[in-house]
Amino acid sequence: MDNPHSFVDKSYTLHQNHLANQDQQGKDPLERLKLKGSINYWRHERMYLPLLPLVNRNEKWITIGDGIGTDAHWLTEQGVDVLATDIGDAVLKKAFDEGFIKKYDQQNAEKIGFDANSFDYSLCKEAYHHFPRPYLAVYEMLRISRKGVILIEPQDPIMQVPLLLFIKNILYKFNPGLLSKIWKNQYSFEEVGNYVYKVSEREIEKIAMGIGLPAIAFKGINDYYDGSAKMNQIPPDAGYFNKVKRKISFRDRLCKWGIIPYRLLVCVIFKEAVSPEQLKALEQAGYQYIQLPPNPYA
Repeated sequence: MDNPHSFVDKSYTLHQNHLANQDQQGKDPLERLKLKGSINYWRHERMYLPLLPLVNRNEKWITIGDGIGTDAHWLTEQGVDVLATDIGDAVLKKAFDEGFIKKYDQQNAEKIGFDANSFDYSLCKEAYHHFPRPYLAVYEMLRISRKGVILIEPQDPIMQVPLLLFIKNILYKFNPGLLSKIWKNQYSFEEVGNYVYKVSEREIEKIAMGIGLPAIAFKGINDYYDGSAKMNQIPPDAGYFNKVKRKISFRDRLCKWGIIPYRLLVCVIFKEAVSPEQLKALEQAGYQYIQLPPNPYA
């Protein structure tokens, strides 16, 4: 059997090279930061808005796997003191040089080079699923964070819909190969070289319970992306923009009725109890806040 560490090293090297080569692929690596007013910018803005109940101008944040600095840029616009980080800092340097972010650093999510409680919050948006050993990364984020960790990631549908799990169990009993023929992306991989590690509410709950944390919170988000050039058009094509909104709205209704799960899940792992004011803000923003029971034997 190959040494698993060799694949971990290979995975992080692939991601470093991917970031370093972005400006050699015929397009501006900072394109997403510069397309304010486009549908693509609007899409990502929707993913950031659930962070508002947690944002405090007097606090320090760190972004993990920030790629081109979009997460840190948005937080900076909210007045937050934020450090942008990624496994490779080539594009972050460009974002810094062009004034989109104020601070950046090269950091491996599995071994973050800061003392415990150095930041109030760690934010990892659509990067956790790239990590070869994501549990190591989330524990590192929890170590360096005083208040909590926020993940915005693709949601594992089979953990959220009991019927899918029932079908999976039945198919596995007769022929495990049948499932992959029906569920085409059962094993999802991305071109950069990673397995897509999707999250679930249950997974986050177990992480928090295992180390005696007080609370977690979740909020579902739906998104739509089809790779069309119209996504980056400024000003956006009104008809196409309405089509994107309708598709998201339709999926939102299905999710609200419990028919299908949300595509993305905002997961907050709290290291300390929130204030009544912040709890109210979270609930108004559509979060499900869960107070966890203490371990009676520890």
